[in-house]
Order: sequence, then C-alpha cells, then structure tokens
Amino acid sequence: MALIVHKYGGTSMGSTDRIKNVAARVAKWHDAGYKIVVVPSAMSGETNRLIGLAKEIMAQPDPRELDMIASTGEQVSVGLLAMALLAIGKDAVSYTGWQVGIRTDSSFTKARIQSIDDSRVRADLDAGKIVIITGFQGVDEQGNISTLGRGGSDTSAVAIAAALKADECLIYTDVDGVYTTDPRVVDEARRLEKITFEEMLELASLGSKVLQTRSVEFAGNYRMPTRVLSSLTDPHMPLAEEANSGTLISFEEETNMEQAVISGIAFTRDEAKITVIGVPDKPGVAYHILGPVSDANIEVDMIIQNQSVDGKTDFTFTVSRGDYQRALAVLEDKREELGYVRIVGDAKVSKVSAVGVGMRSHVGVASQMFRTLAEEGINIMMISTSEIKISVLIDEKYMELAVRALHKAFDLEKA
Repeated sequence: MALIVHKYGGTSMGSTDRIKNVAARVAKWHDAGYKIVVVPSAMSGETNRLIGLAKEIMAQPDPRELDMIASTGEQVSVGLLAMALLAIGKDAVSYTGWQVGIRTDSSFTKARIQSIDDSRVRADLDAGKIVIITGFQGVDEQGNISTLGRGGSDTSAVAIAAALKADECLIYTDVDGVYTTDPRVVDEARRLEKITFEEMLELASLGSKVLQTRSVEFAGNYRMPTRVLSSLTDPHMPLAEEANSGTLISFEEETNMEQAVISGIAFTRDEAKITVIGVPDKPGVAYHILGPVSDANIEVDMIIQNQSVDGKTDFTFTVSRGDYQRALAVLEDKREELGYVRIVGDAKVSKVSAVGVGMRSHVGVASQMFRTLAEEGINIMMISTSEIKISVLIDEKYMELAVRALHKAFDLEKA
C-alpha cells in the first residue's frame, strides 16, 4: 500500500469551507487505498496576525516566546482538518510536531530539523488512520517549541515524507505547478510537467516562491519525488488525473528535459547593493568585510572584488533589501578597523536569473542573455554564475522588461 504525504498551504486552509474541501480530497486518496499523512499550514493570514500581536507587546519579540505564539496557527489547522475528516466518517488523528518527535536545533524562528521519530505515525497508519501533523514546527532538545521560518511547512512535509520513506510528497498550493517564470509578469509563462531538483533548488533560491529552498534541499538529499499541484481544483476530480497533474520535481534527467537549455527565468525584486570603496588590498579583506555582516545574521549573495590599484580595492556585494540599512550600520561600526575610504549603496536593484540543466551541454547561453539585455538597453551591474544558472543584477525599474525579454529570447513559451 503506497504511502503519500499531502501538504496544504495557508490559502488551501483559508476557511472552513476550504478545509472541508481538503478533507474531501484526502478522503478520496484514502478510499483509493493509500496511506495518508497530511501536513497543513496555518490558515492564510493567521501567522501574520499572531506575529502582529506579539509586536504590539514587544517591538522586537523574544524569539523563544515568538515561536510559542506563532506555532499555534498550525495547531488550529490540524484540529479543524481532523474534525472535518471525522465528520465525513474517516478515522483521523492530529498531532503537533513535538508529539511526533520532530527534533530541531534551538535556532528559534529559523530552526533546522535534526531528526524525526516515525514510530507513532507508522502505528496509526498501520491501524488505517489518516495522520495530520502540524507543519512549520518542532521541538528542541530542551523541550522548547521551535519554528522553521517562513514556508517551513513545505520543509516539514518533505522531511516527514523522507523519514517515512513515502512514495511521493504532494505539495498542494494556490498555483497549479512550477512555471517558466511568474505568469503575473509574463502572460506566456508555461507550466512545466517536470523539473530536476537542481533546477528547482536554483529557482527557489533565486526568487521563485512556489517552494521554500530548504524543502527542495531535503527532497534532493533524500531523493524524495515531490509534486507541486493545485488545491483549488475540484476535490472529487478523478484521482488518476490529479496524481499526474502539476509539476513533478524528480532526480531523473530524462532525454526530453535535457533538450531544454533553459527551464525558467527567476527574479528577486528586493535586492540591495553595497560597495566598500578604497579598502586596503591585503589577505583576508573579504573575511574582514563579510565576517561582521555574517555575524549579524545577514545573508550575502553576489560578490565582486575589483583589481587592486595602488594597494586599494573596491569590494561589492548584495544583501536582501530588508537587511540593507543594518548591513551599512555594521560596516560603519567597523570603519576604523577596515580602513576604507567610503561606502556607496543602491537599494533599488533586482536580480534576474536564467536556470537550466541544459547549460551543461550547450554553449552561448551567457552571450545570448547579455545580448538580449543589451538590445533592451539594460545595463548589467553584477554577474554570478553556476553550472546551471546565470544571474545578473540590474536596475529595479528594468526587472519586468528583462524577464519578458529573456523569456522570449529562450523560447520558453514553447513546449
């Protein structure tokens, strides 16, 4: 009997009517003979509401107590879904993350899963029950409730699927799969039937909001086939049709996938660029600049160090726009130690990326990308590459134009 994990996002759980639809869909799979574990998010908007309440009490909420508060949204969801299933005659039971032994580290508000005890869940599944587990949360070694950060329910679902050695993890969301780019920016964006873990990881890390990056890492590390599909379809649609809908993220680079040089165009709007000008060019310069930034828990993305002139160099890097002012403050505090001349920054930049495993076997992708942007009059500030992606930093006002132009240049509207 195949074991399937279902994950439902906040929109899917957004009202009691939608929760009843989720129950009907889960029941359909269970009636077909599948063992089912469900991982729902909090109802849409609920986590924001809870965090808002915390900030009314404490401007910078204590992380441990914030996790105590934020974790309750999912507890409501699992209880309501269990009731919805019980109401239609299905034997269902709900658990919090700590009840089923989802162990994490103690990094409150952004904890990482360390282990999962699957014994209790397996016993319930063997007894024919539908098991519902809170996403987004776990418990550390001291028994404190911890949360995994925004989008953490995706990570919970894939981790639980991996621990249970499930046949597939289905991520139900308000979109019907992974697209070549955001359909709100490019009308001709096309849904992909399949994509590799590598490509999905790059797309997720580069701005695609369909899946949390850590959930894709889990799926790839444990070779867990994961499918992204819509929860807004008719819950009674034929199971065979539903099971083959959406986008399958797999570890097989099939022949038809290798023919696509580029699979998608990703973008992030909220980037910021910082340049440290006239810093002494000596061993360890990068560490001395980025070390304090990292210590402040600010993630750095693209990095460029210029050629040394008269013993001085310029060092440029990007951070999330939300961390921009904080990063500037950190560097200002280190001004005397670093010995730089001045800092310049730009908080109105965006990153656009082309992603595809086909880059490994095709040349000319970079030149085509750069030519396309040049023809549109778009200046490139920074470039970053990996084996299967090319990212450029550009002026924010040209971002949508760049995405549309690149999508067309690489024929992504064609199947």
